[in-house]
Amino acid sequence: MEPLAAPTLPQGIRSRFLEGINGLRVHVLEAGHETPGRPCLLLLHGFPELAYSWRHVMLPLAALGYHVVAPDQRGYGRTTGCDTDYDAPLAPFRLTNLVRDALDVVAALGYRDVAAVIGHDFGSPVAAWCALTRPDVFRRTALMSAPFAGGPDWPKPGQGSGGSSAMPGLDEALAALPRPRKHYHAYYATRPANADMMGAAQGLHAFMRAYYHHKSADWAANKPHKLRDWSADEMAKLPTYYVMDRAETMPETVAHEMPSAAEVAGCAWMTEAEMAVYAAEYGRTGFQGGLNWYRTRFAPEVNADLALFAGRSIDVPSVFIAGASDWGVFQAPGAFERMQGTACTRLAAAHLVPGAGHWVQQEQPARTVELLKELLALPLGC
Repeated sequence: MEPLAAPTLPQGIRSRFLEGINGLRVHVLEAGHETPGRPCLLLLHGFPELAYSWRHVMLPLAALGYHVVAPDQRGYGRTTGCDTDYDAPLAPFRLTNLVRDALDVVAALGYRDVAAVIGHDFGSPVAAWCALTRPDVFRRTALMSAPFAGGPDWPKPGQGSGGSSAMPGLDEALAALPRPRKHYHAYYATRPANADMMGAAQGLHAFMRAYYHHKSADWAANKPHKLRDWSADEMAKLPTYYVMDRAETMPETVAHEMPSAAEVAGCAWMTEAEMAVYAAEYGRTGFQGGLNWYRTRFAPEVNADLALFAGRSIDVPSVFIAGASDWGVFQAPGAFERMQGTACTRLAAAHLVPGAGHWVQQEQPARTVELLKELLALPLGC
């Protein structure tokens, strides 16, 4: 596997590999690497993203005096060394092992700590657990688009800690609605999901274009608000990219909202050449590596070791950043409030950025950098 040589990768961002990272050969993008001794920022992407998803913010962050590093996470992009088959063991995709991946990247770069770990989408819970379990290494954190509701509760007498986040009973309740539905987590956990997306009737590029558009501020119907609870009637208020029509695949779901040719041409934050990078990378690897992360939500035993941190909170300086048009803020009822109330004891702010949907660091990179600069100015002491 060669380094990424996309013509849309901004000049000054380097692509290379780190060997021996928790059994992986990890592909990373770097900015600010020319000057030794800089403090490090670690950027963790989500789904269906790549290290490339940070391309708009890496050079501005490096200009602030940082060595900025974005890996393709386990199962994604040009990072290799793990089994991404549907029938592969899920244990390597557990959260503590993803934290170990991040820790090994930091060590391989020659650091004992980083100024901040910054995670978007599914990278947000990884960043959260980095900061919760190793605050000595991950000195600040920015959680983006996915609020952190906290770890397992302290065990009650006669009960263990932990538990499933697989929303027991929700699938049956959604199926019983007058308009039968299903949650996208449940869909992503199915065997056909990868083949559905790889074999999208509209083609992979058009599928990914529609998916990114549907979850962005460019889709005018994204007007998120708080949901009362996990009931089927409440969850059915979510857009179909989160709570899908029961009979449809994800490519069929987003095809209904495919942007027009004029909208595609006018999308400055995701040009067709940039979209082609995603289509090429996922066309080569498939989606199953990332989908295996979702499947762990339906196998609580995989993340049972999180019970070791029952009752713990994130106690390093932190911020939350999401688009004002991002339903991800509210898709898990109560998480946004718990993050601000108990899960993050030193949360400085929760920012909802106008003009951005789910892809905030791509849709509004300048504002994202401003908010991260505020995080980096927060003192580390108690």
